[in-house]
Amino acid sequence: MPRPPGHGPGYEVKRQEIIDQAAALFAKQGYAATGIAEIGQVAGLAKGALYYYIGSKENLLVEIQDRVLRPLLTAARRIATLDEDPVLRLRLLSETLLDIILARLDHIWVYEHDYRHLRGANRARLLRQRREFERIVLDLLTAAMDSGAFRRLDPRLAMLQFLNLHNHTYQWARPDGPWDAAFLSREYCATLISGFCSPGYDVADLEERVAAFRARVPA
Repeated sequence: MPRPPGHGPGYEVKRQEIIDQAAALFAKQGYAATGIAEIGQVAGLAKGALYYYIGSKENLLVEIQDRVLRPLLTAARRIATLDEDPVLRLRLLSETLLDIILARLDHIWVYEHDYRHLRGANRARLLRQRREFERIVLDLLTAAMDSGAFRRLDPRLAMLQFLNLHNHTYQWARPDGPWDAAFLSREYCATLISGFCSPGYDVADLEERVAAFRARVPA
């Protein structure tokens, strides 16, 4: 929700703080079980003041979903257009997805569990964004098959395997845990690519190619 005219940066700071607090509540209790009065209590605002910042409870859910999908799609679109082989791009996409998951675990919980509460145009937009990300993954997997790196698979099933392996990380990962996004991506992709690759495809140098790419194109 854009900032109303005439509101300074303090307004936006408070609004972002409320979104953070709502994400934590929704992740703990569920969107449906969390009342607007409870959000206001945590934010230290009466109901009228809370609506001044958020407009509606559903707007909070939209903002939480957007915090996940906006950076994910921006990065995924960029990775998809790189002049690199599709296996390397899948590895880069894997780490990007895990970076976002580990950075916003409560948001991911809400993203996975509560998106069905969105209605009308909000729900339609979210579903379009999800389908766009799925299509990027599917196209990279198909490109890897066309290049001969991967054996012929059902592209949709391969895409679901990729997503399922990554998307459930939020259920057990911790930001201060022993495994960061780079480590998890290396391990996940080693498992996936070993299963997907064609006979004779050498996956051993993938991490060297990732390091070489990072050296050429710093984040």
